[in-house]
Amino acid sequence: MAEFLIEPRIRGFISLTSHPAGCAKNIDLQIERIRSENLPMGQKNGLQNVLVIGSSTGYGLGAALAACFGYGANVLGVCFERKPEGEKPGSAGWYNSARASETAAQDNLIFQTINGDAFSDDIKNQTIESIKKEYGKIDLVIYSLAAPRRNDAQGNVWNSVLKPIDQRYEGKSFDLRKESITDISIEPATADEILGTQKVMGGEDWQEWIELLAEQNLLADGARTVAFSYIGPEITQALYRNGTIGEAKKHLENTAIVLDKVLSQTSNNITGTVGGAWISVNKAVVTQASSAIPVVGLYMSILFRLLNERNENESTCDQGIRLLRDHLAPHSEPRLDEAGRIRLDDFEMADDVQHTIAEIWPMISNNNFADLADWPYFKKEFANLFGFEISGVDYSLPVEVDIPLNS
Repeated sequence: MAEFLIEPRIRGFISLTSHPAGCAKNIDLQIERIRSENLPMGQKNGLQNVLVIGSSTGYGLGAALAACFGYGANVLGVCFERKPEGEKPGSAGWYNSARASETAAQDNLIFQTINGDAFSDDIKNQTIESIKKEYGKIDLVIYSLAAPRRNDAQGNVWNSVLKPIDQRYEGKSFDLRKESITDISIEPATADEILGTQKVMGGEDWQEWIELLAEQNLLADGARTVAFSYIGPEITQALYRNGTIGEAKKHLENTAIVLDKVLSQTSNNITGTVGGAWISVNKAVVTQASSAIPVVGLYMSILFRLLNERNENESTCDQGIRLLRDHLAPHSEPRLDEAGRIRLDDFEMADDVQHTIAEIWPMISNNNFADLADWPYFKKEFANLFGFEISGVDYSLPVEVDIPLNS
């Protein structure tokens, strides 16, 4: 195996490279953060086997790490990442998963990953076989799949779009390539685009996974499942919550109601935990997907300045810790809003925070952007996603890129 010098090649919201050592260090820091919470390690707590669909980045990774390194659960992740080939590094999600697996093995824990299209029957069947052979019944299923398209079992190809519904969207955005505030206009979605987005981002696949696990008798008594969503502020509503993505998220929430009726019929005899299905509404975080959403990048830059000043700007790792500790781990009962959802966006949606953002939004411009928003923080968080700008990593040294996914 040979080592190569890896340099960042970031273009707007796309990174063409990732740094293996940087990604590994990033995972190390998250594991350190989780361990600092002194969560109840050991399977006697009832959280034995956890399946995370969409486990390599973002909220799914944060929850997977919290389950494994906070509670000692056996974690099986499913993701779709690019493997390293020759001098070409793999994707950041590949290296995130590899480091988590390596560290887990060193600590006599289990963190394994199946790499492939989670929408496909082939990967579903591989996952089922792996659970039967190596895990046992699943206590918690975390659904964190985010993808631009889906090939369903009937051979249909569905594509998701980010568009408003019924009327054109016009407003402010931020051009990541030019690093400047711009005005944008987006035409409304067609009926086919709305349906396609729902097929990709809604709850249909989540339900297929849960039904398949149930059919194979692989859900433990008291099994729970959660899928992630986002609501956001009024200023993003027309494009996000009231647009195509929002329609898909509504379908996701309706799916949770359907699944909850089935899962809530059983409970764990040891912990007394009652099964169920929920939506977790999480806070805005920097991901490759969120960075591509018009308006949201500008909004998050303002939000992060305010939350950092209040020491309330949680990472995906922090969100994963809070999701399990306060809501979904055995002996915990989810605290729900009036619509039956878990809310991890409470710091973001605090009245005074949103009031301040609403005051800033009309006046922000390229002239005062540096004072009213925290763009340097946003940029660093984005670079960190791909293993760059991580403290303690010497980027002048060549690194091994051919790293196995599972240890």
